[in-house]
Amino acid sequence: MTESEELSGQHGEEIHLPDTKYKPGCNKLDSFNWLKDIPYNQAEYDLVEVRFKNTRKGFYKNINNLRLEIGDIVAVEASPGHDIGRVSMVGPLIIEQLKKLKILPSTDDLKKVYRKAKPVDILKWEEAKQLEIPTMLRSRQISEELKMNMKIGDVEYQGDKTKAIFYYIADERVDFRQLIKVLAEEFRVRIEMRQIGARQEAGRIGGIGACGRELCCSTHITNFMSVTTTHAKYQELTLNPQKLAGQCSKLKCCLNFEFDCYLDAQKHFPPRDIPLELANSKAYYQKMEVHKNIYWYSSDPHSPVDLTAVPISRVREIQMMNRNGKKPDKLLIPDEFHNPDIHSKDLLMDNSITRFDPSETKNTHRRQSARKRKNKKPNARK
Repeated sequence: MTESEELSGQHGEEIHLPDTKYKPGCNKLDSFNWLKDIPYNQAEYDLVEVRFKNTRKGFYKNINNLRLEIGDIVAVEASPGHDIGRVSMVGPLIIEQLKKLKILPSTDDLKKVYRKAKPVDILKWEEAKQLEIPTMLRSRQISEELKMNMKIGDVEYQGDKTKAIFYYIADERVDFRQLIKVLAEEFRVRIEMRQIGARQEAGRIGGIGACGRELCCSTHITNFMSVTTTHAKYQELTLNPQKLAGQCSKLKCCLNFEFDCYLDAQKHFPPRDIPLELANSKAYYQKMEVHKNIYWYSSDPHSPVDLTAVPISRVREIQMMNRNGKKPDKLLIPDEFHNPDIHSKDLLMDNSITRFDPSETKNTHRRQSARKRKNKKPNARK
């Protein structure tokens, strides 16, 4: 059946099948198959990775030796019934993914791939997906009526419409037995409740971060590492919760990305809590620029007044002199180090936006502009 074919719904109306073309790179937690050009025997790799809604994926056994490719819609074993998903990975890379996730490839707990999805399966799958948002909104109303201290963030229907998974967030343990009974009577499906954290919810919903790119938890982060304010302190970031928090209201995961780099850079830095004793005054530490190897000092320990940039080599030298009972006259050696300009500059201020255009294109534009000016005639007087 092609994409343009239609089927009849339960009430006789015509329903268009969805676009079954798979779009690599446009999916949450998508994996790049860097072994796709290596030939392999499909019978040797009987495991496939199947993608479901949002970030949910799983590994299944291809017991029927189906010729599966990335993007195929398949019916897989579920509990109970069957589920519908897309094949997201095949071949030798499956073994590498299992090692990364610490899953034994020979385990008997892996479920099976039944068949490639039929048009009827795809139709029922689409009908189930259309029920998810109304079900989520109605379930939130029910939880508020029951005064449940929880938030239902997402609902996912199984491909055969026999079960629905409700993803919820709660700060403490919740007794949702009464809620399950009400939901089962309301929607006439099997109910499964799964608790997730705020970071997992952000990964499922998705969005654009402050950097202008898609959220990392939706693109590549599978295991969430703990993030504390210590990560921000070592990177000399302002402890402003509004700037450090992501869309999940937790500290941004990207604070972990460069943390090791900052730790390595500061391993051999001199201590900061020791004031520098000069002949007539003292200099107190205020801040640092890690990758420039600069400490900033001021004459007042409580406010950044008259900031002076001192290289760490000079700081180490003055601390050594103080330990030996000596005090230098000045904080900096004359003509050895100058304070860097702390004001930002526009590096592209004097550059043209067409500087990367080929010269032939520039000449063509010039000739066209000159021809237009030449052919343009002044309006005749009436």
